[in-house]
Amino acid sequence: MPTATNGDVDLFYETAGDGPTVAFVTPAGYGAWCWSWLVEELAGPFETLVWDLRGTGRSDAPRGPYDVATLAADLEAVLSDHGARRAHLVGAGLGGMVALAYAQEHSRAATLALLGTTADGSRVDADALAALQAPRDDPEALRSSLQRAFSDGVVDAHPEIVDRIVEWRTEDDADPDGWAAQREATTEFDATDSLYEVTTPTLVVHGRDDAVVPVAAGRDLADDLPRGSFEGIDAGHLVAAEEPAAVGDLLVGQLDEHGDSEY
Repeated sequence: MPTATNGDVDLFYETAGDGPTVAFVTPAGYGAWCWSWLVEELAGPFETLVWDLRGTGRSDAPRGPYDVATLAADLEAVLSDHGARRAHLVGAGLGGMVALAYAQEHSRAATLALLGTTADGSRVDADALAALQAPRDDPEALRSSLQRAFSDGVVDAHPEIVDRIVEWRTEDDADPDGWAAQREATTEFDATDSLYEVTTPTLVVHGRDDAVVPVAAGRDLADDLPRGSFEGIDAGHLVAAEEPAAVGDLLVGQLDEHGDSEY
């Protein structure tokens, strides 16, 4: 079980496949389960790396507050421990903010893919974000809270997949303190004045039915990045879990275009 260390915090990560490294950064509160379908899509021709944010899963859970800069330093510790000289970063929600901050402060980012993300935490619907949380020992509450994560009808239409997600959430999601610390990091983030510094090729993907981060915030993010491009998908906030094939196709297109960046 590989772990990296940032200060006195141990951070769990795991890899699969072989090839250029694609590192995934989770949204607030959720475990690495939310990348399961994309990892299946990409592992093989690419090396996938998933890790648990501090406060989540098998990583340490120090008391908050957390901020995006600290989480970006955690990502640097993970990539350094793994020996990845360059990596393609895929982040959702808070994870997209972490990837964005990482590209500003650290040197390993080859490309960025930002899903359901904004550069301005004040544009996040704080109530909708809080509604994604549920007690890990309450399967029905976990199931109900997924209604806000996906577009209308998805949870009811796929009971077997939702059962699997609920089981993963009981084991891997953040505890209440971790959720609170990560939510605060999300809503307090603001990189709007420094986006011009991010010259990394960036794909912004957003669910058109995202109840947590409005799709307009994703379009604005892409417009404000020097090398940003935008793709909308008919999905909710967890766009990569709801439409993994569509997101995977977009990522493969980006990786094919920029996959040999300084490897």
